Amino acid sequence: MMRIAIVNDMRMAVEALRRVVTSVPEYEIAWIAEDGEQAVRQCAADVPDVILMDLIMPRMDGAEASRHIMRDSPCAILVVTATVEGNSSKVFDAMGWGALDAVNTPVLGMSGEPSGASALLGKIAMLGKLLGKSRPAAAVAAGTPAAIGARQGPDFPLIAIGASTGGPTALARVLGGLPAGLTAAVTIVQHVDEHFAPGLASWLAVQASRDVRVIRPNEPIAASYVQMASTNDHLVLGPDLTFRYTKDPADFPYRPSVDVFFRTVADYWPGTAVGVLLTGMGTDGAQGLLTMRQAGWHTIAQDEATSVVYGMPKAAAQNNAAVEILAIDDIAAGITRALTRASQVPRRRRS
Repeated sequence: MMRIAIVNDMRMAVEALRRVVTSVPEYEIAWIAEDGEQAVRQCAADVPDVILMDLIMPRMDGAEASRHIMRDSPCAILVVTATVEGNSSKVFDAMGWGALDAVNTPVLGMSGEPSGASALLGKIAMLGKLLGKSRPAAAVAAGTPAAIGARQGPDFPLIAIGASTGGPTALARVLGGLPAGLTAAVTIVQHVDEHFAPGLASWLAVQASRDVRVIRPNEPIAASYVQMASTNDHLVLGPDLTFRYTKDPADFPYRPSVDVFFRTVADYWPGTAVGVLLTGMGTDGAQGLLTMRQAGWHTIAQDEATSVVYGMPKAAAQNNAAVEILAIDDIAAGITRALTRASQVPRRRRS
């Protein structure tokens, strides 16, 4: 049974959400709050599995409520707001504090049936997989890095970054801390729905003062701007060093998966690379980061004190995937040090 809380100050919205949630026998309403302040108090007394969090509310908005809840009584938060696109800045603020995803609020029609129910139920089901409330997907096998022989790579390094819960703010700090004159390809895999990826890229560009763009299929890797995964399929790096998207593994709950991308970096990237795993729920990226380390790359995981959710980087620390474990504001400097050292030492050939 999944216990779901509703935070919304509009009675019609609460009723629409209640009808959608109770339409699934395995879901039940934990409690209902009318604003962010009440939600913080309710959550401290009774932590649900998932909170459906509105954004625009009196006294305390959903982004601020998410900050307090993730600090004091952490649980899975799904932003449910009248218009995700119209509130994109607050959506990414909430995600920076730990909200996992966002969806438009279902609307009650003349028949009494809520429209938009399937989108909300799809998001809740995805969170159920992450929380272990449904059958877990098979893990991505680490395997052995593919042989690349003497193939020559680009003359710039690759910085591969994975993030989930709390990722937007963490990414902004890392990107903003990199030297302005650094010539390196930066590729990001953040757990975010494809509908919000372009907005997140724009938000990161403003927050970090960087050129951030979503990746299109068959796009080559580039060092002139930051590239970010942009679909609900998995991002992979191909042998020809272009980006592709794949549906497999189809039942993997993390989409796009950091593990899947990191594995292909270890397989195919012939130059210098640094792998970075930031804050996030679950374990995605830990096995891929280990694969990168085993292939000879420098790897960094965010520390517990500065992670919104110490899940993914914790898993990386536990399986010895990270060469360094750093606070979020030290990661950019750690990347720069690693790239400087790598430029001074000839890269050993993998076979």
